Amino acid sequence: MSPFRGSAGFTERWQNFDLSLEGGVATVTFSRPDKLNALTFEVYADLRDLLAELPHRGDARVLVLTGRGRGFCYGGDVEEIIGELQRMGAGELLDFTRMSGAVVKAMRDSPLPIVAAVNGVAAGAGAVLALAADLRLVARSAKFAFLFTRVGLAGADMGAAYLLPRLVGLGRATELLVLGDEVDAERAAEIGLATRVVEDEELPAAAAELARRLADGPALAHSTTKVLLTRELDMALGDAVEMEALAQALLMKSDDFGEFYAAWTQGRSPAWTGR
Repeated sequence: MSPFRGSAGFTERWQNFDLSLEGGVATVTFSRPDKLNALTFEVYADLRDLLAELPHRGDARVLVLTGRGRGFCYGGDVEEIIGELQRMGAGELLDFTRMSGAVVKAMRDSPLPIVAAVNGVAAGAGAVLALAADLRLVARSAKFAFLFTRVGLAGADMGAAYLLPRLVGLGRATELLVLGDEVDAERAAEIGLATRVVEDEELPAAAAELARRLADGPALAHSTTKVLLTRELDMALGDAVEMEALAQALLMKSDDFGEFYAAWTQGRSPAWTGR
């Protein structure tokens, strides 16, 4: 447990999704399968708060997001969110859009690698949550759809217009965000939206294998790489090179770098500690 966690205790039970923690792997499973795991106000708030806590717990090195049943996440629940938004004033609406955006910002700011195991449809906000992950393992039957314009809203939501062009290019991002059409798994892999496509029945094992590889590896090196990738998106080359020089010099004093050299000289595999 981190000595810098602050005075507040950690949340041990989360009511609006399932959380498991085992061997350094935290897994969030959206658990409203009858609604294709559509989001509620409470799911957004809990996910935002969990993302703030996880890096300080000390028992998680990687986070996996997935859904129960046939859907990864079908975006905002029409009855519980969209219907309610019709009755809100401008101030409340801004509070909500800032909260949903805060989830994506927390995902990108988190030092933990995040794997989205996309087991079914990822639509609207669900597609953005998958987009905000670092790696996306996608079941062959899964589909993405950035549906915002198809309900009369801007396709630029929750950071989608920032993240998607950087992943698939401006032209393809424009197509996906303006038209809101479905993208199947093969097309997602072709344009770079999917890291890898696996058969539906193989997704849980593939996600577990990838999460295990990350959790058992040099966690400090992984987290530093993620932080630098995020921070350097808008930097000039000279600034980026300097930031990388500073980070690399610090990691050269890490236990893991020393362990690599010791293992190499002894002819064995490194025993990473993430320090």
